Amino acid sequence: MKKFFGFEELGTNYRREFIGGLTTFLSMAYILVVNPLTLSLQSIPDLPEAMRMDYGAVFVATALAAALGSLLMGLIAKYPIALAPGMGLNAFFAYTVVLTMGIPWEQALGGVLVSGLIFIVLTLSGIREKIINSIPAELKYAVGAGIGLFITFIGFQNAGIIVNNDAVLVGLGDLTDGNVLLAIFGIIITVILMTKGVKGGIFYGMVITAIVGGIFGLIGKPSAVVGAIPSLEPTFGAAFAAFGDSSFFSTKMLAVILTFLFVDFFDTAGTLVAVANQAGLMKDNKLPRAGKALFADSCATVLGSILGTSTTTSYIESSAGVAAGARSGFASVVTAGFFLLALFFSPLLGVITPPVTAPALIIVGVLMVSALGKIDWNRFEVAVPAFLTIIAMPLTYSIATGIAIGFIFYPITMIIKGRTKEIHPIMYFLFIVFVLYFIFLN
Repeated sequence: MKKFFGFEELGTNYRREFIGGLTTFLSMAYILVVNPLTLSLQSIPDLPEAMRMDYGAVFVATALAAALGSLLMGLIAKYPIALAPGMGLNAFFAYTVVLTMGIPWEQALGGVLVSGLIFIVLTLSGIREKIINSIPAELKYAVGAGIGLFITFIGFQNAGIIVNNDAVLVGLGDLTDGNVLLAIFGIIITVILMTKGVKGGIFYGMVITAIVGGIFGLIGKPSAVVGAIPSLEPTFGAAFAAFGDSSFFSTKMLAVILTFLFVDFFDTAGTLVAVANQAGLMKDNKLPRAGKALFADSCATVLGSILGTSTTTSYIESSAGVAAGARSGFASVVTAGFFLLALFFSPLLGVITPPVTAPALIIVGVLMVSALGKIDWNRFEVAVPAFLTIIAMPLTYSIATGIAIGFIFYPITMIIKGRTKEIHPIMYFLFIVFVLYFIFLN
């Protein structure tokens, strides 16, 4: 085992890898609660049940997708990087594709499956790396920051801190409401834990908030600690059913699939490079076994869609495990094991309500907008498309729209500036794709 994972070469051991794997799990365990709440649209009242995914099934799908994805990354690419359904992509899946565009969640899962299969083909052919390399770094950073703002906006809504206001679109909620106060408490306690550098601060913040909510009668007490694993039947294989519906083969679905593709591109590439850099695994500014890492990520997306969850991707929270000592794929195997154990503790998840998860969404948003500092705002031709990408996501309530606007403006500003030689040919292709996206979307 030590030889397989290269412990001696990496200067690590079982203890460091186990602690690193556990730390990564604690840092991203919130997804076991947030993902089912997001995909089942629990924060949206008075919806037809057909629009909601089954909470229990999504919980199982989330845990299994995270376990299988992390295991593949650990065994194939041998990196200390864990995977799970992506936060930005699950928001796009639920709030944009299903809620706003009115696409059935079964078809949305089919779109994730198709995007995963395309990922595999692009990865094996090497095209995926070329596409990622063709997109300007500033736009990659802008997409990450924009998703961070979008997630934060959703968190504030779930908390009841930001509410609808017919006069000015949005306004401040009722700060005397018990659930709003609970969410504010959760934000404060999570900020304190994160500022103190507590590993798994987001997860612990949710636990403390849930306990306080129970003490004050805002959250019902769980019936048990350990319970039977919920049925996966409501979501398992639903992605395949989408192909039997003629409406699946439409320009609207094409736009959805392309968005899944592009967003996961940025997520995965950024995470792989960031974590590998932190762990000292980069060689000559290149990522060893990049193809294997991308292949593992692609397979995880396909498996996750079949199980019944949105796009599974590499998690930046893996950096917490690296900080705790993880250096090899064994840490990812450990993380996978903890996700499997989590399946038996589903009764505890009943105490996790939107006000409890809202702080996690807000803090994850804070972590994601750190990419803003990497954008050269002094170059107006770059600042415009980057800013429009970022601001359009929360204001239009659509990640896809933000990406489209930014990718349309980038070639325009660069051409006007006389920097056409810096524009990769693929960016012209993406310009045409997103112009068509707006035409056919309308």
